[in-house]
Amino acid sequence: MKKLLSTFLLVLFTLSIMTVGLANSAQAVDNNESIENPEFWGGAGDEGSKIADSINEGIMLGDKDPREIAASVINIILGFLGIVAVIIVLAGGFKWMTAGGNQDKVDEAKKLMTAGVVGLVIVLAAFGMAKFIIDALVSATT
Repeated sequence: MKKLLSTFLLVLFTLSIMTVGLANSAQAVDNNESIENPEFWGGAGDEGSKIADSINEGIMLGDKDPREIAASVINIILGFLGIVAVIIVLAGGFKWMTAGGNQDKVDEAKKLMTAGVVGLVIVLAAFGMAKFIIDALVSATT
């Protein structure tokens, strides 16, 4: 039960950090100004471009390329997994130091450290492959 609770708290903590990191900065919009602005309703002037501009400003999605967004998401996920792997290695080292000569705990710590190192190698390999694929896609589509 302790492991389950500590894992849940760790996931909750890391998700809250990721949420803060991924959150876009919101811009305050003065509702009275946008209602009185004729471009807000798609009126006055060149309707095609003004409507598109007002809609783009209203929904605030940004002008970032979807390929860059995908690359950023992949980098964030792989960075998070790398941090988890390092924490697993550190937990194994801590368990080994506090084993007190108990061979069962030392063996468990060695397994934990091995799993962390293997996870770190997998994350680094995935990062390399993702970087290669994204660079190839960007060069092929531009």
